[in-house]
Amino acid sequence: MTIRLYDTSARQIRDFTPLRPGCVSIYLCGATVQAAPHIGHIRSGLNFDIMRRWFAYRGYDVTFIRNVTDIDDKIIAKSHEQHRPWWSIGYENERAFDDGYTALGCLPPTYEPRATGHVPEMVEMMQTLIDRGHAYAADGNVYFDVRSYPGYLELSRHELDNLQQPSGTGESGKRDSRDFAMWKSAKPGEPSWPTPWGRGRPGWHLECSAMAHKYLGSAFDIHGGGLDLIFPHHENEIAQAKAFGDEFARYWVHNAWVTMAGDKMSKSLGNSVLVADMVKQWRPIVLRYYLGTPHYRSMIEYSEESLREAESAFARIEGFVQRVVEKAGGVVEPATEVPLAFAEAMDDDLGVPQALAVVHTTVRQGNSALAADDKEAAVARLAEVRAMLGVLGLDPLDAHWAGEGDRGEDLHGAVDTLVRMVLDQREAARARKDWATADAIRDQLNQSGLVIEDSPQGPRWSLGPR
Repeated sequence: MTIRLYDTSARQIRDFTPLRPGCVSIYLCGATVQAAPHIGHIRSGLNFDIMRRWFAYRGYDVTFIRNVTDIDDKIIAKSHEQHRPWWSIGYENERAFDDGYTALGCLPPTYEPRATGHVPEMVEMMQTLIDRGHAYAADGNVYFDVRSYPGYLELSRHELDNLQQPSGTGESGKRDSRDFAMWKSAKPGEPSWPTPWGRGRPGWHLECSAMAHKYLGSAFDIHGGGLDLIFPHHENEIAQAKAFGDEFARYWVHNAWVTMAGDKMSKSLGNSVLVADMVKQWRPIVLRYYLGTPHYRSMIEYSEESLREAESAFARIEGFVQRVVEKAGGVVEPATEVPLAFAEAMDDDLGVPQALAVVHTTVRQGNSALAADDKEAAVARLAEVRAMLGVLGLDPLDAHWAGEGDRGEDLHGAVDTLVRMVLDQREAARARKDWATADAIRDQLNQSGLVIEDSPQGPRWSLGPR
């Protein structure tokens, strides 16, 4: 049993060997809280939630850090635009991210540090880098000298001679335009903290290097984030951390984007779909299925049609679960082990699509057992399905999703009462052999978005795909 992961720095899939036997440490670049999250933001959290769950299933003790960037240029710009304190905007959106992660079933991180809570660690890192000749202060700013670190750009494989380093306003005093800001001097009306080089605020890259060191030490197993973070963010994190003396991350894992019309989903492009809006239109467990089941390195092109397909696919799984529970007359516990084919797929760079195919195959086998009235086989297949869905965070019987399928328990109860009245009329028509009326009632219910299924225990209804 060996988990294998695609390591961006190596450009290949590598066997995973932990720093400490039986333990895995993961740092994920989390939210920059200048705005509420769209589904592209939450996809990253979902992908690494599945990674974390798989490591835990394989017996690892997982330490999972997901930071919050609660101060940066975008948050300050929003503060000026909205005439609100920067911390008010950050906290509001941090809560929105937490709500999104929770709604879609992400386990809470081991620690979730905020950048503004770790300025002393950042100052210490900058002082060490200045003392070692890797950084310099100028006009109240502190810059990293990229030419002082020979390994710079090994992750992104850009060419230093052609490098265009993103820069913000007020970044004066650079010795080289390719150097990047670790600390930005205070400007009127902006938040600032005291340092030996004057008041100012941290640069984005410095925040993560300091927090990763604080919570995971000088070396850790996996650093994750979206593809768009490879340069400049992750490249600059590496330079700071390694010049500071850390080994830093041993594996770099990046998830692909959610796109719309071929472009990365982004607030700045005006093509984002907010999580808060989506959970009003779609069941959160269906959104998790939609965002979490493609391979993490594959782009997802957003469309309502593909969401409907995900809803239909999950409905087939959920329908099987419900039927077996009904047949068994009680809860069926998950199996202690997932099927071998599922495990092999997950071990191979978190091959969720191939693993999901095993889920659907097992569901078909279970449905065949139900059709043959083989209760024992149907229950065994459900136990396997629950074990696999648990790893993916998609078990509809898990406590997190309890009542989630209701779209409002009170509403579900009211609809159930009304549908039962109509089904009683249909049963009466069938009893008097008035097949035309019985079929007409069923067709009307189907047109209303309900699926009616006749079972030995009587007719059963469920919400069909929209």
